[in-house]
Amino acid sequence: MRLRLLGAFLLLTLFVLVALEVPLAVNYRDRQLTELRNGLERDAFVLASYVQNKLEQPNADELATIAFNYSVDTKGRVVIIAANGDVLADTDPLRDGIVNFASRPEVAAALQQKVASGSRYSQSLRTGLIYVAVPVTQGNRVVGVVRLSYSTKQVDERVHRYWWLLGLAGAITLLVASIVGVLIARWVTRPLGDLRDAAQRIGSGDLDARADARHGPPEVRALASSFNATAGRLEDLLVAQEQFVADASHQLRTPLTALRLRLEMIEAEVEGPVVEDIDAAHAEVLRMARLVDGLLALARAERSERTEPDAVPIGPIIAERLTIWDPIADERRVTLIAVPTPLIARVDPDHLGQILDNYIANALDLSPEGASLMVRASIELRGTDRLVAVHVVDQGPGMTDEQRAHAFDRFWRADATRSELGGSGLGLAIVRKLAEADGGTAELRAAPGGGVDAVVLLPT
Repeated sequence: MRLRLLGAFLLLTLFVLVALEVPLAVNYRDRQLTELRNGLERDAFVLASYVQNKLEQPNADELATIAFNYSVDTKGRVVIIAANGDVLADTDPLRDGIVNFASRPEVAAALQQKVASGSRYSQSLRTGLIYVAVPVTQGNRVVGVVRLSYSTKQVDERVHRYWWLLGLAGAITLLVASIVGVLIARWVTRPLGDLRDAAQRIGSGDLDARADARHGPPEVRALASSFNATAGRLEDLLVAQEQFVADASHQLRTPLTALRLRLEMIEAEVEGPVVEDIDAAHAEVLRMARLVDGLLALARAERSERTEPDAVPIGPIIAERLTIWDPIADERRVTLIAVPTPLIARVDPDHLGQILDNYIANALDLSPEGASLMVRASIELRGTDRLVAVHVVDQGPGMTDEQRAHAFDRFWRADATRSELGGSGLGLAIVRKLAEADGGTAELRAAPGGGVDAVVLLPT
């Protein structure tokens, strides 16, 4: 946007300069040529009146002296011509060797008592010429012609010099306009850039981000103020929502625990068909308890601000979590395999532990008896970023592309028959939030053999 504003400003400045300087340059050239033509015509009349009485009985030497003196002072060519067209005096007689000018249009016009003037390009002199021919009269009779011509070289030099000055002035103006344009563009676009950055930070979860409403044009400042007000209101709403979920989940744990204990006491005292109903109610209470725990964990994950954690070895964290899950895996006759790794990643150890717990719980839930579950780490490149990928690979039935695409949605489950290890539909949503809090991402891939490769990508 800054470049577009600067380009538009410079284009407008260039248009104004061209609109002003081109007519000015053309007018200056025309004025110089007009002044030269008028000066030649004036001088020609002066010379005509001076030689008027000398053409009755012309003296070539005297006329040559008059012509020479004028030529020395003005650097112009003087030709004095008799009434029959013969040249009486010429300050440059060797230029074309012509001794009779009666055929020249301007001389013919002057012999008809007309003042003739014009310009042409001289191939021999390689320059433009301006000429004036005036009649020399005695009464009503033309006794001769005075023809003056002048090279436009000096005029062209003055015109070109003036044009160069105009060009230099235009270049300086464009330079100044560029500096001013850059300052104006920065003044306009920098607050918009801050506003964009604030919007991106809010979009990535940083609800404390605000735009700078102190700089820039009034309209941009007003927009930034409105944006900040909207962001503040959004933050209040989201915090209130998260707080409600956390408080509700926390408050529901106590009555659910009490209800479970009462059902267990009743179950111990009754017999018969009622026991089956009590078992079903007990299972529902356990499911609600897991759901409440999941909501509480998700609320805590959502309130986890994105940070830059320290770099920690991930091998010990993997080994610790597998030690915790070994007894449950043995009950299910599933073998846990940990591939040792020396890799280091920037991650909160507690976050990575919770991510592994969710991945392993889901993998155990889907793994058949006799299967193995492997946890390993590797390096992956995403563009110019070097990431540590932690994999939890199972040998279960796998998932379709559509199932993997929705697996991180809240309350989504691939089926309705989940065991005590999970089943709330919040585990992978929690995983994604925890990974994003540390600047990473979570994803599910198809594993060789049909299982699922659950991956968390962490910055190094």
